[in-house]
Amino acid sequence: MTAPLWLTDPFRAMIDPIDRETFFRDYHEKKPLIVHREDPGRYAGLLSIARIDDIVSSIDLREGALDMARSEPPVQREDYMFDTGYVDRGGVANQYRQGATVILPQLHMMDAVLGEFCRAVESLLSCHVQTNIYLTPPDNQGFNTHYDDHDVFVMQIEGEKLWRFYETPVENPYRGEGFRPDAHKAGEPVAEFVLKAGECIYVPRGLMHDAQTHGDTASLHITLGLIVKTWADLMLEAVSEVALRTPAMRHSLPPGFARPDFDRTDAEVQFRDMAEMLAREMSVDGAMDFFVDSFIRSRVPNTRGAISNYLAPNSASQTFKLRPFVPWRFAGDETENVIITAGGEVRFPAEAEQGLHTLLDGGTVTAASFVGQDDSAAIETLGKLHAFGLIIPV
Repeated sequence: MTAPLWLTDPFRAMIDPIDRETFFRDYHEKKPLIVHREDPGRYAGLLSIARIDDIVSSIDLREGALDMARSEPPVQREDYMFDTGYVDRGGVANQYRQGATVILPQLHMMDAVLGEFCRAVESLLSCHVQTNIYLTPPDNQGFNTHYDDHDVFVMQIEGEKLWRFYETPVENPYRGEGFRPDAHKAGEPVAEFVLKAGECIYVPRGLMHDAQTHGDTASLHITLGLIVKTWADLMLEAVSEVALRTPAMRHSLPPGFARPDFDRTDAEVQFRDMAEMLAREMSVDGAMDFFVDSFIRSRVPNTRGAISNYLAPNSASQTFKLRPFVPWRFAGDETENVIITAGGEVRFPAEAEQGLHTLLDGGTVTAASFVGQDDSAAIETLGKLHAFGLIIPV
């Protein structure tokens, strides 16, 4: 059975016919992309209204796992939450009937299919990817005009949504730099369009927008949020690393620097001297390596099949390959090999090195690939790789 496009090539599934090079050159963090297509089943299997109904009606959701919104009148917490902190299923259905949007934040954390999709996108972009799910009944609107502090892709799953784009009052706002309606007035839309099932839009952070259901059926869409590291983050990390090995940077500011009569002349000279020293001493490699390891370790492991198929590595003839989209970095010495991957580190004896390199270089492996180990040790290595989600049977 052929895997769906949204899993094998998630970027193509979202932006096709625009190619990846064109997207990053012309659109990324610059302007929105609107992809219209006549392919309503493009995201079939990724999510559905029926699946949302199953989740809400069968899982004891706690506060934070479900939210509701309506532009007017606003929804109150007590309308759909019990005092115990659990979601009131009947209250949710009743508010939805009255025009409120059902929101499932971070659904990828509890839904295996969405989780796999996010991991696939993460492997391409090297950033944290999260989902917010919005189910809005006909002729209703969940939020008033606003902008987000992170870039998003919006994938229309079922129904239709009328979108309006406005100006960009803040270019690339910081994470946490929230929209303030009193400071940013929407004005007239610069674009207005209907997004249909199977279509997608890219909305760069800072672009003001709003949306409402279009037509006489409910609208379900996935908002895919990209939580990125910026050049400012990298520079701050590089400065921190210099400060760790430069005692002068850890000295306190001059006594009395906050007084109105404080003379900043000497402080300005010292500041400029330190800026010149930083320019000489800062290393992109050190800061970048830190971010690489932090990103890989913070991913959620994909161990699907590790329990139900736990006996697979016990066969000396079973062939394995690296799990698609798994993040990794290899480190080793004469005594031990380490694969840094989602969730942390997995350690192997030095004798496993040849087989590990074959695997990480894109090859397939069996127990015989680990020529430095006897059969039982090789099977143990395969078992550990399988248990931590690094390999899957071919």
